[in-house]
Amino acid sequence: MEKTAKHKIILFVTSESGPYRASGGLADVAEALPVAFKKKNVHMVRVMPKYKGIEEKYELKKLHEFIVEITNRPMVAAVYEHELDGIKTYFIGNAPFFERDNLYGYEDDSLRFGFFCKAVIEMLISIGLKPDIIHANDWQTALIGLFLKQEYSSLDFYRNMKMVFTIHNLQYQGVFERDVLKKLNISEKYFNSEAVEYYGKICMMKAGIVYSNAVTTVSQKYAREIQTPEFGYGLDGLLRKYSNKIHGIINGIYYDKYNPEDDAALKYPFTVKNYKKERERQKAAFRKEIGLAESNQPLMGVVTRLAEQKGIDLILAAIKKLAKEDIQFVILGSGEKYYEAALKEMEKQYPHQVAVITEFNPAVARQIYGSVDMFLMPSLFEPCGLSQMYSLRYGAVPIVRNTGGLSDTIIGYEEDPKTATGFRFNNYFSNDFIEAIRRAMECFKDKKVWNEIIQRGMETRFSWDGSAEEYLALYRDILENKNN
Repeated sequence: MEKTAKHKIILFVTSESGPYRASGGLADVAEALPVAFKKKNVHMVRVMPKYKGIEEKYELKKLHEFIVEITNRPMVAAVYEHELDGIKTYFIGNAPFFERDNLYGYEDDSLRFGFFCKAVIEMLISIGLKPDIIHANDWQTALIGLFLKQEYSSLDFYRNMKMVFTIHNLQYQGVFERDVLKKLNISEKYFNSEAVEYYGKICMMKAGIVYSNAVTTVSQKYAREIQTPEFGYGLDGLLRKYSNKIHGIINGIYYDKYNPEDDAALKYPFTVKNYKKERERQKAAFRKEIGLAESNQPLMGVVTRLAEQKGIDLILAAIKKLAKEDIQFVILGSGEKYYEAALKEMEKQYPHQVAVITEFNPAVARQIYGSVDMFLMPSLFEPCGLSQMYSLRYGAVPIVRNTGGLSDTIIGYEEDPKTATGFRFNNYFSNDFIEAIRRAMECFKDKKVWNEIIQRGMETRFSWDGSAEEYLALYRDILENKNN
């Protein structure tokens, strides 16, 4: 593929990307994947909305303006470009839609991202960019394939473009009222169960699944899980229908960026060779910094979005049970106010055992990865997950639920003590989670066994190079018509 891919152009369409604007894991993928492809001499460019604040921080070059028609009126779309570290990013500008404080959560999100999808397509002919593959991500970009089919497939410029669609989290589907079709100038013929109709409404995620040449998601197990009623969120039947074009490709992490050897966030940096001494010093310093008492008991860490999906109910139950036994917890996360309040109440009740930080800070996140003994991820479901990979890199032993990407990245001590990199539990019950913590605590007492688990984790690699190779193989198959 690499020989032919050098002459191909991949357009990565995303609603967010680091370092420009980010709210979650999609931004990490959008930032990292083009870099991995550049190392392989493959030409991938990004396109995203020009959100508030980007132009003030980065010197953008304005290329062109054109008209996009939605809601039966013409709207101006402006195209900008910026190059950073050899990667080109295009931005779609429209002040009423994108010059806002937040990325998502507005009543007109259907129109904002419908406009974005159509503007991306119009941008291509406007600036003369002709990608061989358009790689769209999540519901915000899912209408591109439908628009191509409805309005552009008969034009020579667009005729041979292929579509890849990645599901980062199936729970967020872009479900809106039926009248959005008319507002976005989408024909009523697409309002059927084989297209975008979804229980009397429209589902943008369905468009991405139906009108793409291949569908990927961010771990092999999650690719299987979403085809079941438990994890399919009403789309499992559709996904089973298209199972032959669904692929699971695990995300990677930046090992240069996340490196405990030279991380400025750590007071005592360490390597796999000296972590036994330096990591203990780091843990002691961090404990003092966040106001926890000195202790010989293990320190548990959590870095997460505070939402039901992330298993916060199980974490609360574990704190309630184990803080009485002088086990300590540090939690960094923001999100649902109910969970923030419940965690703050735990901190108030156990001030020497529990520290809660509800303002996210990436440096504090890396301090947690580099200081805690055990890292907790009891997710209800987890498409991929990156925090468990960061924790391995920084010598924290993950305790995870056996689901999605957590299953694909963590080898449980329960399955194979000699290759284990963490601990796993199956059922989404607090007792099962607490039992997994207790199993880890037993191993913690045996320093030889514990250090073997830590070392295997620190030496494990989930690089973007490997992920990029899998995407390249998929692109090759699509271009050779094997998936069409």
